[in-house]
Amino acid sequence: MLTTNKKLLDAAKTGGYAVGAFNINNMEFIQGITGAAEELGSPVICAVSEGAIAYAGFEYIVAMVSVAAGERSIPISLHLDHGRDPGVIEQCIRGGFTSVMIDGSNLSFEENVEVTRRVVDMAEPEGVSVEGELGKLAGVEDNVSVEEAEAKFTDPAEAEEFVEKTGVDALAIAVGTSHGAYKFKGEPMLAFDRLSAIASRVSIPLVLHGASGVNQEHVKLANDHGAALKGTKGVPDEAIIEAVRRGICKVNIDTDMRIALTAFIREALAGQPDVIDPRKYLGHGRDAVSLVVKNKIKLFGSEGKA
Repeated sequence: MLTTNKKLLDAAKTGGYAVGAFNINNMEFIQGITGAAEELGSPVICAVSEGAIAYAGFEYIVAMVSVAAGERSIPISLHLDHGRDPGVIEQCIRGGFTSVMIDGSNLSFEENVEVTRRVVDMAEPEGVSVEGELGKLAGVEDNVSVEEAEAKFTDPAEAEEFVEKTGVDALAIAVGTSHGAYKFKGEPMLAFDRLSAIASRVSIPLVLHGASGVNQEHVKLANDHGAALKGTKGVPDEAIIEAVRRGICKVNIDTDMRIALTAFIREALAGQPDVIDPRKYLGHGRDAVSLVVKNKIKLFGSEGKA
């Protein structure tokens, strides 16, 4: 069944676990993600970037997730990730999405509050929940790019003011993670004290973006079959566990699934050079996505929480 991020994350906050938001791009991602969540009895969020909408088509995305929600025995949210285009955000609110994120992190604090409040006012009458973002993450995710030097941690006092002024249902914060497969130059370090300070001043669920672990076995498998992923580094599992313990209720995962899908498809193609049937290799990619999602669900503590 389709539900909102608000319902899923409010329950996660009460229960002391986090719900995974997994980015989708096509049917294989949707099947792999929702199938894994159903198998483990976990709620799940299907996150869609503006780039994914441009690639797959708005109506296709909504229809495929709606089919999955009708077939699966778990609560599923259809969520716009990193929304910045006002037209796309409104289309999602009016067209079947249950949750949207307005990413005003590139704006001044005052401008971010203004645009976020506008989205909340639009979404609330439609029963659509809203996630805002305060602070900047390094890295690249589709059309969202912030140089490492410009990365800015979320200020706890500003977070409290932002939530009060906007009325958002969840808040994405910057505490040291980053988008993409190259998250850290040195040792991975998250600002846990800052996370705790924000959690002590903000009553709504907190969100961690850029949280992929970048599985080195999957990186090696991809590289062994022609990829060129060098120097990749992600967020350690123990850091995710600690972040959830300190108040993170939603964890976004994209890169880990991309790497796994690419690695398993490359392996399948290399082992079957005469195969031209897409089902023979895309199925391996779907299985890879499912494997990643199952591991994340267990890591976040949402298994059996559907």
